[in-house]
Amino acid sequence: MQTQTPIDPNHPGGHEAPPKIHRVEIEWHAVTYKTVIVYGLLALAIILAGTYLAFPRAYASIFERIGSTSSEPEALPVSQTQAKFVNLDGKVQVKKVNSVQWVEADYRTGLDKGDLVQTGSDGMARITFADGTIYMVKPGTFITIEENLMANDKPKSSGIGINVGQVDLTTPTASKAEVRVEDVRAQVRPNSRAQVKSDPNTKENEIVVSNGSVQIQRGEEKFEAKQYEKVTFPTGGGGPMTKSEVLAPPELLEPLNLAPIIVENPKTASVHFAWKPVPDALSYVLRISTTNMFTQIVKETRVSGTSADITGLDAGDYFWKVIPVSTKKQVSEVSDANKFTLVAQGRTQEMFLEIDRTQLHGSVAEIIGRTEPGAALIINGQHVPNIAADGTFRHFTEPLHAGEHTIVVIGQNRRGGISTKQVSIVVPK
Repeated sequence: MQTQTPIDPNHPGGHEAPPKIHRVEIEWHAVTYKTVIVYGLLALAIILAGTYLAFPRAYASIFERIGSTSSEPEALPVSQTQAKFVNLDGKVQVKKVNSVQWVEADYRTGLDKGDLVQTGSDGMARITFADGTIYMVKPGTFITIEENLMANDKPKSSGIGINVGQVDLTTPTASKAEVRVEDVRAQVRPNSRAQVKSDPNTKENEIVVSNGSVQIQRGEEKFEAKQYEKVTFPTGGGGPMTKSEVLAPPELLEPLNLAPIIVENPKTASVHFAWKPVPDALSYVLRISTTNMFTQIVKETRVSGTSADITGLDAGDYFWKVIPVSTKKQVSEVSDANKFTLVAQGRTQEMFLEIDRTQLHGSVAEIIGRTEPGAALIINGQHVPNIAADGTFRHFTEPLHAGEHTIVVIGQNRRGGISTKQVSIVVPK
């Protein structure tokens, strides 16, 4: 057995030495996902802070939009089959049929069968039903929505129940309405107008017909009331129903409806009011208001003749009506109101008025726009009572027949400036 002497690598005569091996050492640190997220958020915060310092106004605008979106969620649109508010003034509350809470009414509130509506002592509301019937809910009134029928195979109709207060209603040509007061039901026929009142102070209910006809029924007892007739019956279900005549409304002569009155000093100027006489009227009550629903009366006077001169009015828009009173102290509340505008001479100038958009809800057009704060607006002959403090407004027209319509918007500011806008609306057949 042979043995081999180890080769000395340093020996010059030895075999070639094997290559030298280099060692590489690698070090690492374990980093968790949590650490990555923390550093990422820290970097993002630094970037956002720097951006905020550079552009503070942009951030304020973003935060304002986020705040307004979160605090005021977008409301569901009112269905064409729902009743809706087209005018609101003062305190008006609604309790939905599936809710136990009363909420403030607004134009986004749709009304269904079983809903309750209540107006305060300073509140009034105009409600339009899907069939076109219009209900004017007077102050201090509590009603229940009882019917809102739009079926194709049945007559169109609407209905409410009056628990207390007064409602004036107008039916269109092809629809009828029913108003219930206790156990009495009043069928208001198409193209009719009536006032229904339940007064707990006098303990008496009454139905006054100013146009068309109304059938009134309690059990087997029936009455047919026609124009300028009134049916009264006591509250609590006792006592008979009685029918009588009421005074017809006077024809208003001066000022002409929608006419401007230009004077040098509105406060000291005398405005002349005149109307035609009404048979059997002993006196007349002249009422002047700044709203078409007469929730803000600026002047009320009783006169024995058929005219009156009124002073002390500021420049602006006014509505007026005359109520005749008979020798039997019968009062007529069936007249429509006329409108006039008092303008300071020499101060007429242009005003800001813009129509932002329009939207059609069945046969009712919604007009949305902007004007000067404190300005007065008339849309298609209707006063716009709800103008926000910043001048924005939204208004629902009366039901329009099928076809093309030109909506005229007339604005006037306190300086006497006047502006007119027109928009076209097409109501499908």
